[in-house]
Amino acid sequence: MIRDAIKTFEPDVLVVDHLPLGAAGELARTLDRLRKRGHTRCVLGLREVLQDPETVRRTWRAQGYVEAMRHFYDAVWIYGDPTVFDPVREYDVFAAVADKVRYTGYLDQRPRLEFAGPHATQLLADLPPGKLVLCVVGGGVDGYALAEAFVQAELPPEMTGMVVTGPYMPSERRERLRQAAERQRRCQVLEFLPDPVPLIARADRVIAMGGYNTICEVLSFEKHALIVPRVDPEPEQWIRAKRLAELGLIDLLHPTELTPRALTQWLARDLGPPPAARSRIDIGGLERIPCLLADLVGCSARAAPDVVRVSVAL
Repeated sequence: MIRDAIKTFEPDVLVVDHLPLGAAGELARTLDRLRKRGHTRCVLGLREVLQDPETVRRTWRAQGYVEAMRHFYDAVWIYGDPTVFDPVREYDVFAAVADKVRYTGYLDQRPRLEFAGPHATQLLADLPPGKLVLCVVGGGVDGYALAEAFVQAELPPEMTGMVVTGPYMPSERRERLRQAAERQRRCQVLEFLPDPVPLIARADRVIAMGGYNTICEVLSFEKHALIVPRVDPEPEQWIRAKRLAELGLIDLLHPTELTPRALTQWLARDLGPPPAARSRIDIGGLERIPCLLADLVGCSARAAPDVVRVSVAL
């Protein structure tokens, strides 16, 4: 499918997400063909944190990713700020392509509010007055422990709680959360939202795991956030959250310390003014990426989104 899409559209730029050769090496022949033809610029796009350094060094060398970056790619875009985590410094596998690396900054989520639909408008209108604490657990496949602790925590008198379970949480666990929330009176459980951004913008505090998208949302809206990241089997969320906590932009709780009491205590604390994340770190990725794209193809940044054909391989 990817090969046929490339042949049909003849893109000016191919952006490959996360793995240089694809999840199962399926991009190797396409990348080789594009390099021989020389018409399409290839970009590898990466989150700032991949894994722990030892795992990245071992797997990326064993899978031939280092050579692939050197041979097939014109640029490597890091969707983050090196003051938080710098893959070139942390992962020595990028040393050979350091001249191709460009840091986009994190991706500002505030423009998504413009596209919030009527469902979000009605949901916000139905919320009771007062403060809101929002608990989000991504898709929900491994977020039950955090959601359960949240619905069992004691909310301050002026605060309403809402937990979004995600579509992949098993139905029997969602039902247990609903029953627990009913005993709280001021806590609601939602299974799924097309876009959680309007709720995050409305929330006074956020309790969440540490996935990349959630972190971008928390930073974009400068929310007081308690992050309880996934630690095993992959420490990506823990590494990201720990760095942001060291910068004073979030609060961090190790999952082994997760209890309803720990959440109750955090909710009761006076956290002071919201963290000034937007002035502390770079979240300008949405504005910078068109400029990087223009540099690749030799046109102006204003024209790039309109005239450049881009294919994305996920």
